[in-house]
Amino acid sequence: MSKKINQIKLNWLIQRKKALNLKIDYYKLQDKVDRVTSLKLKLDHINKSIEKIVQLQDNQNSYSIDEGVILDIQNLTMKFGGLTAVDDLSFKVKKGEIFGLIGPNGAGKTTIFNCITQFYKTPHGRTFFVNNENELVNLSEIAVHNVIKEGVVRTFQNIELIWELSILENLLIAGHTLYTSNFFDHLFRTPKYRREDKVIRAKAMHILKELNLEAYTHVYPLGLPYGILKLVELARTLMTNPSLIILDEPAAGLNEQETEKLAQTIKKIQQDFKATIFLVEHDMGFVMNLCNTICAISFGKMLAIGTPEEIKKHPKVQEAYLGGE
Repeated sequence: MSKKINQIKLNWLIQRKKALNLKIDYYKLQDKVDRVTSLKLKLDHINKSIEKIVQLQDNQNSYSIDEGVILDIQNLTMKFGGLTAVDDLSFKVKKGEIFGLIGPNGAGKTTIFNCITQFYKTPHGRTFFVNNENELVNLSEIAVHNVIKEGVVRTFQNIELIWELSILENLLIAGHTLYTSNFFDHLFRTPKYRREDKVIRAKAMHILKELNLEAYTHVYPLGLPYGILKLVELARTLMTNPSLIILDEPAAGLNEQETEKLAQTIKKIQQDFKATIFLVEHDMGFVMNLCNTICAISFGKMLAIGTPEEIKKHPKVQEAYLGGE
């Protein structure tokens, strides 16, 4: 009897071991299945990302920009709730020109600037730009903080200098994108950092000299004439090696002499630094005398585009902006 009981126990232990082994094998198999499933999901995600990138590249490659054009705005529309600030607007800016955008308050001028520089993201329309590497890019697909790396910089209606820093230091801050040295290099002032810093400081001094601002190198902005501060903002944009400089009402608040000096400086930047200028301004005399091409808009829609003489003679522009009957 005892032998039979022991045999039963042994059989039970054998069966239990087999069951445990099966259970272990099941969990091992389940773990493998889970891993395969996880890998499949990751691969599906990667494939979708690749397909999206290829599709974007195909869409971009299927579009060619006209020769000599640096910025091509296509069917740009921007809505805020039920308000349409920019309505299916299209125009082109030629490389090396001074392009003016005019319109009354609320016409959508600053909104257009914000869409170009990606402060505003809109699914309506495309913004093509020939960057510093002479590559065609769609700015709409670029993050706002990376637009500057493509060669697009801007100023704002209000002075945006850092008052606690000298004029030179304000320019050096703007040149941070030129550094390739890392945080460690900056912290310990490594030879690499010192070499780069020397080059960038020399660049800042060159710009100040070219714009006749050398006398203000170590001066703080607070208390300086408004016209000088506007010139410093222009100088700061040049630190990033821009292809396109966007100016939002640069002559606002300036007297006649300061406005003339600003116009001369903008022309100098266009010629000596080979930059394209795109500006918004309410001073019609300033725009007409400075710009090569002018685009007139009203309520976010195009009224006319052409040379200053063509804009002056355009009936709708005369009525809306120049006091035509």
